[in-house]
Amino acid sequence: MTQQIDPQTIKAQQREQWGRAAAGWRKHDQRLREGTAPVTSRLLKLAGIAPGHRVLDIASGTGEPALPAAEIAGPEGFVLLTDQAEEMLAVAREKAQARRLSNVEFRLVDGEELGVEPDSFDAVLCRWGIMFMPEPGRCLRQAHRALKPGGRIALAVWGPPERNPFIALPMSILRKHYSGPPLPDPAAPGSVFSFADRAKLEATFAEAGFEQVRTEELELPMAEFDSGEAYWQYQMEFAGPLAALFSRLSPSAQEAASQEVILAAPLGDPQGKVSLNGVAILACATK
Repeated sequence: MTQQIDPQTIKAQQREQWGRAAAGWRKHDQRLREGTAPVTSRLLKLAGIAPGHRVLDIASGTGEPALPAAEIAGPEGFVLLTDQAEEMLAVAREKAQARRLSNVEFRLVDGEELGVEPDSFDAVLCRWGIMFMPEPGRCLRQAHRALKPGGRIALAVWGPPERNPFIALPMSILRKHYSGPPLPDPAAPGSVFSFADRAKLEATFAEAGFEQVRTEELELPMAEFDSGEAYWQYQMEFAGPLAALFSRLSPSAQEAASQEVILAAPLGDPQGKVSLNGVAILACATK
């Protein structure tokens, strides 16, 4: 069951879902930073972040990779963190203060309506944000406009669902137990797998005016837990869209779906341990 949703409705849903998830991202910050560090490190390298650089981070969430970028840029550099969920930016502010970073600024703004000065940034970053935008080409065109000539962009999205069981497994189970109005296709614009096709991602970059577009894949462990129960609790606190879908199930369906996820997550491990990977697609390009 699928349906088409207008862009403004998608944006409103995203603001609510990720705003609600911010507390979980704060709670699990260390796990998230350590688990996703390979992607963050690679994005910083692909974007060529260096001391003194001005960096724009789109859909910053709780501050990754913006805050590591600020540490590299140093006191002579600057990083602008943008997000449409104030609750997420609040966590990023806390982390910036804890790291004593004074070269950062926070802006509550739609990723498709950045409104920054043209030719004003050396690099643009976006980690796992653009696939949730209903009109991602608008975001990339604004990113292109914001970059100085020769500036670089690097972003990450999720690859195909079959290679991302940490997301796809619970999503497929919840969708099976759902009986309400049609749901959006997980590969539709604004959904988690909307850029799972590398060719589509590369074409969208080219349409926005970027050159030397290149993509690569990076596999990493995204869910390492001692039990299916621990994994499922984490997902409900961390994954905004998943928690939103769960809330739309009837009480009996919620119970049945929860038990099914808990049993399925260990993938037959007799010890009940969960080890589910994710595959990110990283893209970089030049203005």
